[in-house]
Amino acid sequence: MAALIAENFRFLSLFFKSKDVMIFNGLVALGTVGSEELFSVVAFHCPCSPARNYIYGLAAIGVPALALFLIGVIWNNHTWNLVAECHKRGTKNFSAAATFLLFGSIMGRACVAPITWSVISLLRGEAYICALSEFVKPSSLDKFPAEYGAEVLAKIPCRDVPANLTKFRDEVTRRLRYESQLFGWLLIGIAAVLIFLTKCLKHCCSPLSYRQEAYWAQYRSNEDKLFRRTAEVHSRILAAKNVKQFFGFVALDKEEKELVQEFPVEGVQPSPQWNAITGVYIYRENKGFPLYSRLHKWAKGVEGNGPTPEGHELLFLAS
Repeated sequence: MAALIAENFRFLSLFFKSKDVMIFNGLVALGTVGSEELFSVVAFHCPCSPARNYIYGLAAIGVPALALFLIGVIWNNHTWNLVAECHKRGTKNFSAAATFLLFGSIMGRACVAPITWSVISLLRGEAYICALSEFVKPSSLDKFPAEYGAEVLAKIPCRDVPANLTKFRDEVTRRLRYESQLFGWLLIGIAAVLIFLTKCLKHCCSPLSYRQEAYWAQYRSNEDKLFRRTAEVHSRILAAKNVKQFFGFVALDKEEKELVQEFPVEGVQPSPQWNAITGVYIYRENKGFPLYSRLHKWAKGVEGNGPTPEGHELLFLAS
């Protein structure tokens, strides 16, 4: 138990440090595996009761998967960029292909954790056995006593069956575990094929060369790091000035005093500037020169979000 908790804490630590998409998805999958193991140890207890088994078994697989999916959507920056885009500018500047690409990016990233949860649950088989044990047909079991029915079969996951049904319990468990693991492997295969096809489609449709796409990814990462770091310093200095104006002084440590002296902050950015750099961004070029982000476009003084005679829109979403 302690090892599982420690693994999840290590996962969370790496999760928030990771910026690479593949590492991000891998950490999400590993964290989901650890969480599923922890859930199975401390939380999963089949009721072994007709009509309840089915609901409980499906809920054990589906409800956490749904919660993980919603968390994935919430944590995806594209989600809130889309919300900001719809609120400020609407989606009139997006083509059908761009809209499909955007939703595909959001849903694809959000599906990593729920698919991993479902696969691990199916490979373990406990929830599937709990859900479907009562639906095994007694006639499919050789020499199964006629006086027993669904009520006894529902108790198989808890091993609470009469002694003369022990061999049938093992057979039912083995059969259902086989079905559960088969569905789990099929789900892995389908997910792998979809990921492969998506990667191929992305690179085939990309207007950028491999090196420029790698450069764009590096630029986005560096811009995000520098923006967050600078915003944190700017907000701290601005807060210090306002606190000093209110109290007449401000209690700063040595590092903060150096920041205030080195970076004088005169004011705040107006709302139109924030709106200009916020929202969904699709790769564009202006007079043949690439614009790698909304901030880059704002810095170059390019107006508008849609294609213009001077700007060429290329349907390639920042991942």
